[in-house]
Amino acid sequence: MATSGAVGEGYSGLNGFVSETEHKIMTDLPAELLEYILCFPVLKHVDICNVSCSCKRLHDVCHGRGKVWGHQYKLRWPRLQKHYRQNECCDWLKEYRTRHTVGLQIRRTVVSISKRFFTEVVLGDSFAEIESLGAPEHFCEDELLSILNSDRRKSLTLKYYAKKILYFLRQQNILRSLKMFLEQPAEQQSALEGAVLVDQYCNPLADVSLDGISSQLEEITDKVKKMLRMKNSSHPSLRVTQGDCFAVEDFELERQVVVALNAVLYEQLQYKGNECDYYNPLNSYIHQVLLRRTGIPISLSVLYMTLARKLGVQLEPVNFPNHFLLRWCQHQRGSGDIYDFVYIDAFGKGKQLTAKECEYLIGHQVTADYYSAISTTEVLLRMVGNLLNIGKRGISSLREGNEKSYQLLRDSLDLYLTINPDNVQYLLLQARLYFHLGIWPEKVLDILQHIQALDPSQHGAVGYLVQHTLEHIQHKKHPVEPEVKRRSAAEHVEVQYSVGLIMKHKRSGYNCVIYGWDPKCTMSQEWITTMRVHQLSSGANQPFYNVLVQDGTCRYAAQENLEPHSAPLEIAHPEVGRYFSEFHDSHYVANEELQTRYPEDMAETLGTVRDLYHRLTPSSGQASGQQESPKGPGGSSQDQKSQENKEAMPM
Repeated sequence: MATSGAVGEGYSGLNGFVSETEHKIMTDLPAELLEYILCFPVLKHVDICNVSCSCKRLHDVCHGRGKVWGHQYKLRWPRLQKHYRQNECCDWLKEYRTRHTVGLQIRRTVVSISKRFFTEVVLGDSFAEIESLGAPEHFCEDELLSILNSDRRKSLTLKYYAKKILYFLRQQNILRSLKMFLEQPAEQQSALEGAVLVDQYCNPLADVSLDGISSQLEEITDKVKKMLRMKNSSHPSLRVTQGDCFAVEDFELERQVVVALNAVLYEQLQYKGNECDYYNPLNSYIHQVLLRRTGIPISLSVLYMTLARKLGVQLEPVNFPNHFLLRWCQHQRGSGDIYDFVYIDAFGKGKQLTAKECEYLIGHQVTADYYSAISTTEVLLRMVGNLLNIGKRGISSLREGNEKSYQLLRDSLDLYLTINPDNVQYLLLQARLYFHLGIWPEKVLDILQHIQALDPSQHGAVGYLVQHTLEHIQHKKHPVEPEVKRRSAAEHVEVQYSVGLIMKHKRSGYNCVIYGWDPKCTMSQEWITTMRVHQLSSGANQPFYNVLVQDGTCRYAAQENLEPHSAPLEIAHPEVGRYFSEFHDSHYVANEELQTRYPEDMAETLGTVRDLYHRLTPSSGQASGQQESPKGPGGSSQDQKSQENKEAMPM
């Protein structure tokens, strides 16, 4: 930018006279106009730095608290604007420098994590260095989001670890919020707020907020009021405004609210219990219940109870076995007689039950204790306990056990032990889970020490885990070099396919991408028998491939069951970024860590891609080969493979 150019050049008329507009330079313009010019979108921060160094006048115009740097900051990081008040006076240059520096630090850290934790399940202790940066939290999150929102097909490994770090950081914030929530007096705790915190912790990357959920419930409340108005235009609930603490005292007026609520929720909006997919964890997340209009007894009960209280009807949660209920007092409040209540089944479209009819729901009699009202903390424990059981169910199921089930179990254990930190049963489960996955050994020792202090009778289980955890810590100090598999080796001559190829399973029909291989099946004899490998024409004596499947599972497939996909597409698997850096039209490009383990596979993959997909346009195949240097992919370690293939299926 020419800062000393003429603004109005004098011109010579017919008589050669010069006009009154003498030579003027840019710096003679008013500061407001200079700021306006320097805020043009085409100018970047480098341009502003250069301009501010050209002379004192422009240096003053580009001062840190001025409009120019404020514009640059907002232009580059628009998501951060919600953290500043409108027209806030701020040192924008300082903010810009800090945010820029944090961005560089975050990217360096993500890259280093990807190199160090390729063979491990990444967990919180891996990300401690992010917190140790001491950088503003919203700057860290914004940079991680910038990584995640970049080109969809590129930087997959960077995105993979950025996502895990963001997941961890948000969960730490939510845990802090949950602890503050639990410290409140019991009468101030809202079941809805607790349910939202559980939802947020299990879905930290989703856009879930208490304000957003409350807004949706307010819309349903307005529909119920509209229904009430048609029946009783003078009903006191119609005068209630958002946030009011109000209770209807007359039983007939309460009944009118319940009738209107049932009509709106179950008839107009078509909410229902999810009988067909009962064990889907989405049924427990309040934002998904509102989105899908279905849930399980406890999630629908929290929704129903919250709506009723907004309209002045006080319902209480009942921890009934196998089927969560609400109770509605029909007589004097504070009664302890279970027959003074009607029990509402929110899962059963608001059906009202007597105490005896409740027993028909579960098929056996229960004591009066099960009809008692419970606290918000107990509601959350029941809700988290459901998620915990779903996670265990998914892991124990051969076909369904995958990364999502392990993540759900870890998340639900975190939540349960935050609410009830001295539960020995779940502390031991958490220690065993971490030990099984080979993660966070120092944390395992802390958990085991806590268990021993709480219950010395557990010394047998604790001692076994302590011994093997110490061995694991020692092993980590002396890591074994990863096995390198070269296609040129004589024992690998029968291996037809290479990492990065998109394949289709001939018998099951699933789409997948190869991320590792063995010249022969390396699984146990028990697994080979269970998977009926002997029924294959070549049995276990053929190459087997580690594949990431479209449905989110990791499988171990026989070579005779796989074929290259005729029209390869991206594989939507959460672990793709762990092994691959990019999707390139018809195949995946292995990242550096994978290439180290399979140093000759990349060239093979490129050759296969050219032969299969670029026969008619050889130039495109050559171009593809020029863009991707055939360094060669790498595979998974034996420990990693044994973990991922527990649920693998060869057939």
